[in-house]
Amino acid sequence: MKENIFEVLMYLFENYLDIDSEIVPDSDIIRTELIQAGFGQLEVSNAFDWLESLSSERQITPTTPTTFRIFNDQEIEHLDLECRNFLMFLEQTGILTTNCRELAIDRIMALGNEDISLDKLKWIVLMVLLSNEEDEIAFVRMEDLVYDNTPLSLH
Repeated sequence: MKENIFEVLMYLFENYLDIDSEIVPDSDIIRTELIQAGFGQLEVSNAFDWLESLSSERQITPTTPTTFRIFNDQEIEHLDLECRNFLMFLEQTGILTTNCRELAIDRIMALGNEDISLDKLKWIVLMVLLSNEEDEIAFVRMEDLVYDNTPLSLH
């Protein structure tokens, strides 16, 4: 049995969220498919809750366009220095807005005791950007980072 929410989210992303088709199966059909694929019912429910929260969390609004982020102890426990630095890099390069950064951190914290590696962080940020339909360029730039399609040298 597959055990964590992140694996369910990855399965959903690869099979349903990143497709251009306008025909998306009913959530009950998807839940059944996930359980048949070996995911636990609790993990499937938690993954759907995670995605629903992602769409409802868009209400976070920054007070100023540029901010300095200080991570609290719980966030530091979930995000190692490499991950925190990567989030700051994404914001400084314009891939993440302050709002999207906060949303990504919120979704990371919602995963509970999940170990967050840099690769997992990249996927979570990609899912957050996918839910933010306003900035397709940021999504494409992040997708390049996730799939390692960035050029080795700039000309």
